[in-house]
Amino acid sequence: MDTLTIDRPLTEGTGAEWAPTAEELLRLRRVASGKEQGDLIIRGGKVLSLHTNEVLERDVVIAGRHIAAVTPVGRFTAPREINATGSYVAPTFIDTHIHIEYTKITPGELARLSIPRGTTMLLADANCIANVLGSEGFDIVGKTGTPLRILRQVTPRVPGRPLLELGGAKVADDEIVARVQAREAVTLGESSPFDLDPQTARKSAAALAAGKRLTGHTARLRDEPLWQYIAGGIGDDHNGTTTDEVIERLRLGVMMTVMAGSMNDNCATVFENLDVLGDGLFHVAFCVDDRLVEDIDREGHIDHLVRQAVKAGVAPVLAWRMATLSPAIHFRIDHLVGSVTPSHLADLQLVPDLADARPTLVMMDGKVVAENGQALFENNDPVPAVTKNTIRLHPNLDAASFAVPAAGPRAWVQCMEMFDGYFKRAFHAELDVVNGNVRCDTTRDILKVAIVDRHHASKTLGLGYVRGFGLQRGAIAATTNCSNQNLVMVGATDEDLAHAAQVCRELGGGLVAVADGKTLATVPLPIAGIMSDQPWEIVRDQSLAADAAARELGCTVHAPYLIMSFIGLAGVPDLGLTERGLIETRSQAFIDLVLTTKAGRVCCRCPAHQHPVHQMADKNSFEAVWT
Repeated sequence: MDTLTIDRPLTEGTGAEWAPTAEELLRLRRVASGKEQGDLIIRGGKVLSLHTNEVLERDVVIAGRHIAAVTPVGRFTAPREINATGSYVAPTFIDTHIHIEYTKITPGELARLSIPRGTTMLLADANCIANVLGSEGFDIVGKTGTPLRILRQVTPRVPGRPLLELGGAKVADDEIVARVQAREAVTLGESSPFDLDPQTARKSAAALAAGKRLTGHTARLRDEPLWQYIAGGIGDDHNGTTTDEVIERLRLGVMMTVMAGSMNDNCATVFENLDVLGDGLFHVAFCVDDRLVEDIDREGHIDHLVRQAVKAGVAPVLAWRMATLSPAIHFRIDHLVGSVTPSHLADLQLVPDLADARPTLVMMDGKVVAENGQALFENNDPVPAVTKNTIRLHPNLDAASFAVPAAGPRAWVQCMEMFDGYFKRAFHAELDVVNGNVRCDTTRDILKVAIVDRHHASKTLGLGYVRGFGLQRGAIAATTNCSNQNLVMVGATDEDLAHAAQVCRELGGGLVAVADGKTLATVPLPIAGIMSDQPWEIVRDQSLAADAAARELGCTVHAPYLIMSFIGLAGVPDLGLTERGLIETRSQAFIDLVLTTKAGRVCCRCPAHQHPVHQMADKNSFEAVWT
């Protein structure tokens, strides 16, 4: 007989530690056959049968960590029972893409906040802390001693754009390959659609060969740019916003993970034409991506998306499938979670109203972990010493550090306008030059943005101009810019920017609002400069105070510190900004901030000039040229 040859080592599959052991499987079968009692029965609830789109009155029999049987009411007995009469019995929610760090709280605190709302599993990309602490950062936010289940979306490149930024920490490509093949990993994390190098392809191929998905970030691209990105193996995307964008991705075989973060909530536009989406709705899941602690507390986590989908007309049972079974199937973990079926983990919730999606009881591993909106466990996760004291700013940053020199009384500058959260529309504007320095224009909401190296204490910083925040004075700052987690600031004057930088240094990282030489609000984030070491309730209150301070300065947008953190993102058109300078995302190349003119026309990098922002900022030069 021929011997089977295996040319590479076999590894455990994703979430292997949650699968039943041989002993557990044998007991589950004995319980399901009636030969042995289970440990607990959830009696007489309305069980969601998501595979058949039904609601059935059933008992759920639990043995140890897993479901042993789903039976007609009264068939079996057990030492313990939970009366579920009148309630729906459903699987707990799966968040298919989140950056835990942007909540501003630790995984253990997020567990206390989100598990009572029914979200018990996260697919988390730790690119934020990895850019500060390297591979050690992956592990710090990739686990918790609380019941929360974390599967890792392994960041494909750290730093994200080594040719365009200094960055902080570095992670070798070989380590990323090894990590994405490990059982903790479920996908290779979101990549840039503009990465076409062999190393990116190598990491993607390694993930696919290990049976892992590739999480995408399509940046709302269309046609050829989208097609070439999907051809690289991308399996899911959270950037589709309109019905047309969603149906195009579904037709390409991409799982649509509808996003409701703090910067944008896509539910209403995604679901505005359900007839067009048709059976594509079975290939839709939910994620929050970048959702702040205060918004999870105010609106919810995945439960919020379920409510929004139902409000938009999605049938309640189908909305629940989107939050549970559909993502489990797509990410190849449906043998573990996602349905109320035998041998699956007993991660369950009792809900009085499917449309309202507010559980009265949440179970994990067959044990009650939350009741009536309150966690029944504590967060005792330690804070590693390596996460502290990571803010290293140059000691001599002053107002002159943020000057943009130009000749003459006025100068044309390349600007960007924020829209739909973190997307950026390029435009150009003529601004006053005073004492050789280009000034902001608060009457047109054109403010200065600075991204400052905070990893190496160098004087390296990038400058730009941004519209969309509405500040009339002062500055706001954060040590959380995407993706390299440098110091990012938006302000009305160079003096305000210098003051904000000094406060961030003294704070040891976090969010600040300043004006007229005074500090108006702070949110300390001492863990790698991006997360708090305090209970989520305290972080929520500090964050609300910081938002109020921003409004006092004239800010007109929700989540200004988070939106500011994404100004620099070079993977989202039209422009990006790193500590090394302004970037045009299409070419992934540096461009000039102060523009020249040719034959009376501005030599800009604006791909289109029909938007109202151009009429506001450039009334006489619409025929600007691309150089």
